[in-house]
Amino acid sequence: MNFDIRDISLAPYGHQKIEWVRDHMPLLRSLEEEFKETKPFEGVKISLSVHLEAKTAYLCKVFAAGGAQMSITGSNILSTQDDVCAALVEDGLSVFAYHDATMEEYERHIEMCLECKPNIIIDDGCDLVTCLHEKRPDLAVDAWGGCEETTTGIIRLRALDKAGLLKFPMMAVNDADMKHLFDNRYGTGQSTWDSIMRNTNLIIAGKTVVVAGYGWCSRGIAMRAQFLGAQVIVTEIDPVKAIEAKMDGFRVMPMKDAAPLGDIFCTATGCNKTINTDHMLTMKNGAILTNSGHFNCEVDMEGLYGIALERVPRRHNVEGFKLPNGKWVDVIADGRLVNIAGADGHPAEIMDMSFAVQAYGALYIKEHKDELPKHLIKIPEEMDKMIASRRLQAWGIEIDTLTEEQEAYLNSWKL
Repeated sequence: MNFDIRDISLAPYGHQKIEWVRDHMPLLRSLEEEFKETKPFEGVKISLSVHLEAKTAYLCKVFAAGGAQMSITGSNILSTQDDVCAALVEDGLSVFAYHDATMEEYERHIEMCLECKPNIIIDDGCDLVTCLHEKRPDLAVDAWGGCEETTTGIIRLRALDKAGLLKFPMMAVNDADMKHLFDNRYGTGQSTWDSIMRNTNLIIAGKTVVVAGYGWCSRGIAMRAQFLGAQVIVTEIDPVKAIEAKMDGFRVMPMKDAAPLGDIFCTATGCNKTINTDHMLTMKNGAILTNSGHFNCEVDMEGLYGIALERVPRRHNVEGFKLPNGKWVDVIADGRLVNIAGADGHPAEIMDMSFAVQAYGALYIKEHKDELPKHLIKIPEEMDKMIASRRLQAWGIEIDTLTEEQEAYLNSWKL
């Protein structure tokens, strides 16, 4: 075992957190029991970079129960929880991460996580894959493939695949229905507002909320803001999604027009400078800026650092910036992924479904490693439906099935 963490003495509280989420993740719990018996990952080296908190830790323990040799790091310097890291190390897993690392330390941990020369890569944002392609291709020699968790990572992988540079197959976990329909929408919606409310202690009802983008994450954010009593404005670049936002009851306009109107802003686009300094200079005094996209470039933090006359801590996780026009804007969690850098991330029941896709995706890579092309690959529909069926079973919910007559009817062109 090898590790680089802050403080092993924090392990008891980390174990407590992991046990709590285990009690609320029936899919992973059933997989853990199966994997203990079948050992499908015996001798398999898995490198994982996902937000390193209790739910991710439990996924790591499920892989380890299946025989995997786990090498673990975080995917965001502010989302890593030191007590959870300590608990994993105490359980015999290799962890290279700690909260509030410098970017140099974060990049070093990425490399340390890959030094095992993994067979399978579990990524969130594509940092492991990028390192294997750009900085340390020598560590990719045993790679069979991997799974990508989030929209931003899929965007990067799609570009890599389009350029013909992908060295091994990657499963698009984010695009699976059992991931994005629930994780991105309900998980991001709830956890984003959990973070904003706990970090600001301000009411949402009556405020104007500007949501950048109208993908699945943004839909969840906008929907929850509306339920909390906010007036919601959506900004978009896609005309179809803009129509959807309009018909869902939201005002739609460009960010330049929304900037002077908003009290709280949240980006979830996967693109940089969605909110730029020109927008900031037109905002109300005290506007609150947040980001629920993977990287802290959606709100132009570098630009804000450059123009700010003053920077002051306002509350835990909230920093105020004085603009050249004399107004202030407040930023939660340094513009990083607000729901996990400023709170506990998605609910356990949501991540139970997402991580079940990761587990089955990794198993699919292992079982089909000799036949998969070096491309970005969709999660098979039958896998999606099997995971959904298992989740319904855990809830004790039954649904209808087609009769032979109905199947014949649906498969015929004749009435």
